Amino acid sequence: MENKKDKVEKGKRSVIGFDFGTKSIGLAIGQELTATASCLGAVKANDGIPNWDDIAAYINEWQPDLLVVGLPLNMDGTTQDLTFRAKKFANRLHNHFRLPVETQDERLTTADARARLFEQGGYKNLAKGKVDGMSACIILESYFEAMWE
Repeated sequence: MENKKDKVEKGKRSVIGFDFGTKSIGLAIGQELTATASCLGAVKANDGIPNWDDIAAYINEWQPDLLVVGLPLNMDGTTQDLTFRAKKFANRLHNHFRLPVETQDERLTTADARARLFEQGGYKNLAKGKVDGMSACIILESYFEAMWE
């Protein structure tokens, strides 16, 4: 039996982006058609493992066609321990929700997120959950940009 999600063509998909972290995982929702993303906030994680029910609540509410996980790389593009943990998280997302999962280079997203949030509201706007959510937003935006290059 064909899944409705299999019919959504590239360029028209709804996407949830994740900024993986060991203590917090940021989320954002985006649309390929408009190449825009909005922050959803963050869920707590215990050594990189979220409460899967928290993630499921976002999946059920937003019904994405694709999931994108930020891939933390060193500035020279080499991998680090967190890179492998983010890939493991991506595999677990796929296994839990049976949705396609892709990864996106996330170098400098946290710095960019902090700068954007500071511009919007100063230091009081730099709460951890807000930074992680904004980072997920930036990961999705860079994913959309890379799609059309």
